Amino acid sequence: MAVGLVVVATAVPQKRRLVELEGKLVQANAREQDALAERESYEIEQRALREDPAFLEIYARDRLNVYREGERVLKFRKAE
Repeated sequence: MAVGLVVVATAVPQKRRLVELEGKLVQANAREQDALAERESYEIEQRALREDPAFLEIYARDRLNVYREGERVLKFRKAE
């Protein structure tokens, strides 16, 4: 019985550490997925800037705040 108690006593801190490490792993995986999604978004934008003249025009006009006469522009802010 004493041997069983010793085994259980040594396993409790290891189990606690395992749960802690699994939680950190879940957080790291979530951060990785966010980073990969952001990277993909930037790659799509860069490809569009290189290959799509219409997107390039829209992007440049938006950045420089240049609009055609009589044009109505609606801007939306990203929710954070």
